[in-house]
Amino acid sequence: MTSMDPAPGIPSAPLFSIVVPTFNEAAGIEEFHRRLANVMETVGIWEVIYVNDGSQDRTGPIIDDMRRTDAHVALVGLSRNFGKEIATTAGLDYAKGDAVIVIDADLQDPPEIIPLLVAEWRKGYDMVYAQRQIREGESWLKRITADLFYRLMQNVGRIQLPRNTGDFRLMSRRVVDALLQMREQHRFMKGLFAWVGFPTKAVLYNRAPRHAGETKWNYPKLWSLAIEGITSFTVMPLKIATYVGLGVAVIAVIFGGQVIVRTILFGNPVAGYPSLMTVVLFLGGIQLMTLGVIGEYLGRIFNETKRRPLYIVERFSPSHVASATTTPVKADPGAVTDSV
Repeated sequence: MTSMDPAPGIPSAPLFSIVVPTFNEAAGIEEFHRRLANVMETVGIWEVIYVNDGSQDRTGPIIDDMRRTDAHVALVGLSRNFGKEIATTAGLDYAKGDAVIVIDADLQDPPEIIPLLVAEWRKGYDMVYAQRQIREGESWLKRITADLFYRLMQNVGRIQLPRNTGDFRLMSRRVVDALLQMREQHRFMKGLFAWVGFPTKAVLYNRAPRHAGETKWNYPKLWSLAIEGITSFTVMPLKIATYVGLGVAVIAVIFGGQVIVRTILFGNPVAGYPSLMTVVLFLGGIQLMTLGVIGEYLGRIFNETKRRPLYIVERFSPSHVASATTTPVKADPGAVTDSV
């Protein structure tokens, strides 16, 4: 079997589905589609599923225009902005391909890398992820904090999260089907990709600066995503809160013991007000921090018990390529769908 021959179980003419979550990408989405189409025409049979995640610019109308001129284009229009993790899940729900590729529309992840992902998939790997070796267009603070986050997840998480790896990857059909079984509300897709397992391979690439527009990921959103990842795949914060509480209790016992000894030997001088306030504020801060950690996990339990659908689809316009197949769409249970 040569390197480009299909591995056992791979169709000789597979369908590739490309999932592209979009939010206010009107400035660069046409250039992205031009480059993507040029690449995919050399790869094989393909469709691209643009998920319009409640964009407030002309992203939706531009995708409609592309559908009229390109039979490969499908549109999943969500009823509002649900966030990138949910939008990615919606795209996976509607992807019919034998292999599914997830990529952003900002051209930081070059579509020209896709043939390298496909080549590794044909060798038998179920998950082929693009790993960044150079991150152009990102500040030193973002690079440092990202590196710290990946190190933290590798040390305390229950999964081995590949460093310098985003959502840009190719997945086999069985990986996608496994992912779609997990319908939790709080979704950290990088963690879910790693959790499902299967044979995996990395492809190194250089990440380019953003082609047009502005990034939607400011530091508060990145912080929230990091909290989502930590609380989704480890209970270490709860253990830390326990250990801190135990440590404070031990210190309190030691302090109380020396107060008793000093009172017996030297009397009982009145403690100063500043030292008293310091102890009170310190203990109060520890308690509030512990309650906050518990609250993060409790809030996630609360959201999961409501059993709401992950998203609501305003309309779904399939590609003509996908319309010719017989594979059923695996939409989110409970999602409202209007096919066009």
